Amino acid sequence: MLLSRVAESLYWINRYLERAENISRFVEVSEAMSLDCPPGSAEPWLPLIDASSDRESFDKRFPEKKPDDVINFLIRDRLNPNSIISCIQMARENARQIRDVMTTEMWEQINILYWNMQEGEAIWNKPRQEQLSEIRRECQLFYGITDATLSKDLAWRFSILGRLIERADKTSRILDVKYYLLLPSLDELGGVLDELQWIALLRSAGAYQMFRKAVQNSIKPNSVARFLLLDPIFPRSVRYCLDGISNTLKTIDTSPSAENPSELECMRGLLKAKWSYIRIEDIINDGLHEAIDSLQMDLNKLNDLIQEKYFIN
Repeated sequence: MLLSRVAESLYWINRYLERAENISRFVEVSEAMSLDCPPGSAEPWLPLIDASSDRESFDKRFPEKKPDDVINFLIRDRLNPNSIISCIQMARENARQIRDVMTTEMWEQINILYWNMQEGEAIWNKPRQEQLSEIRRECQLFYGITDATLSKDLAWRFSILGRLIERADKTSRILDVKYYLLLPSLDELGGVLDELQWIALLRSAGAYQMFRKAVQNSIKPNSVARFLLLDPIFPRSVRYCLDGISNTLKTIDTSPSAENPSELECMRGLLKAKWSYIRIEDIINDGLHEAIDSLQMDLNKLNDLIQEKYFIN
């Protein structure tokens, strides 16, 4: 059995890097939205703080709530544990502790990413869009190196598990932020929307081309929500991630009990079933925000159960 310390580090390395990558997506889509807002407006930015559950900390430190404050808080603020630079630092620290079980290529990539993010490095002299794109590419390169060089054993499975849980959470959050900005009232659902902003959302999730391939009609909010939440084959959709989480946990658990399943077994099965057999119309009618809130609470509970079963000695 893989040592719990190693499993936990691999799990969190992938969660932190996935989080850093997705925060870059959050910032990018809000940057596009800000073009349609008055100069200096924080309207497109503050929901990102809410989505990261960091509003109290942000308001205390930045009472003026300027757009630049939000951007810095999300990207380079070392006092914010969910900023991009903090996530990369924590991923690298976890990697340092288990260098003996990581491949050399994995360690080199995460180490390069960490040092490239330090103050004074060339990345911070580039336009913000290039900064965000480079961060995403470096994180994705780590995923590719992991999949290409790490044996497909328990170590790799815990890596995948962390990546998928974080991805499901962040895909749902970026969709929630978009609806919050453009559709603050359920009465407005289905109204005339700016198609360019919905395209920006899909691009921020790396989903635009696959969405256009799957959906031939014009871009509508419900179609975007259905694709990002319920598409069974798009690798960043919530349903795809939950399927992967369930299958990975099933492989990791070598002694499941059909007669008396554990709480973790029940949770992974119920989550997979719920999001495999629900229609977007029902989600919208009952409240998209409420459905996403419920999903995030379920993912937090799933994380706690994984911690309890596999990581706590």
